[in-house]
Amino acid sequence: MSTVLNFNAGPAALPPSVLEKVQAELLDYQGRGMSIMEMSHRSKEFEAINTRAEANFKRLIGAGDGYRVLFVQGGASTQFATVPMNFLPAGGTADYLVTGTWGEKAIEEAAVFGKAHLAASTKAENYRRVPTPGEIDLSPEPAYVHLTSNETIQGVQYPTFPDLGPAPLVADMSSDILSRPIDASQFALIYAGAQKNLGPSGVTVVLLRESMLEKANKGVATMLRYSTHVKNNSLYNTPPMFGVYVLDLVLQWIDGLGGVAAVAERNAAKAASLYDVIDESGGYYKGHAQADSRSKMNVTFRLPSEDLEKQFVSEAQKAGMVGLAGHRSVGGIRASIYNAIDLPACQALASFMGDFARKNG
Repeated sequence: MSTVLNFNAGPAALPPSVLEKVQAELLDYQGRGMSIMEMSHRSKEFEAINTRAEANFKRLIGAGDGYRVLFVQGGASTQFATVPMNFLPAGGTADYLVTGTWGEKAIEEAAVFGKAHLAASTKAENYRRVPTPGEIDLSPEPAYVHLTSNETIQGVQYPTFPDLGPAPLVADMSSDILSRPIDASQFALIYAGAQKNLGPSGVTVVLLRESMLEKANKGVATMLRYSTHVKNNSLYNTPPMFGVYVLDLVLQWIDGLGGVAAVAERNAAKAASLYDVIDESGGYYKGHAQADSRSKMNVTFRLPSEDLEKQFVSEAQKAGMVGLAGHRSVGGIRASIYNAIDLPACQALASFMGDFARKNG
């Protein structure tokens, strides 16, 4: 089998051992004589997967008994609307910290449903960093405060999360979920599309503090109410079964690596291998994000010219490395090094970068 080093931003690489397990069970799940995709979501087999995945996710992220894990559809983009639908009351204000493209989309969607206050933004600096605590201007009593933990397009990530007082903190963690330990109790709600760190596209994970439901808006369509999915254990309608099944296997894989702390060490080494090349290139490679806001998931940088960037992507692909072109909105180069990417893959890319700079510098 021919394989490549997959640096795509999402859908992204999955652990080879997980793909092998999926392949082995694809036609016959645990002796049932059918695929998991062919079973009822009410079957005891799938209910066991669903229950185990919720428990494992809560344990890995460090959430206590007051939280629920939901598996829903629609991606993070649907959550941009679902959060204000449920938790932005009439006459209330939701605060947003915007550090890149996905934060922009989130606040634009919130403004459809009520008052969305831009509490901080680094757009004036082309989204090269996260805001300092002194730059955050919260509303007097925000219904919630929203941030994007990691911006995939700009390659900007919160190294730590700000203390924003009593307001419920909501985070889009689509691109760095379970990539490092966090204090889950700091958040009222976390959501993440699975297709970067957790599994295939089609399933979105929501971690919700149950007490938030007491203040949820009532006039929301059934499928868009968090309470619907909490009450029905994410089984109100047919869920994205295959996605939840693969996600469950990925959670087991993370456990096998030693949990989130071990994954974080691995991710730090991977990112350092690439940023070291950028920093030592004498300016040939120019990183987009400031050093204190660099993402450990999406390494973004530019070359001296767009022609060289196109050549870089082309030669990398011939060398078996795919997905390195920057987002179409910003250009440049982007290496997405999510949990499933291992250190040797990053070292191979770092070696390629060094060779390319020597040949074309």
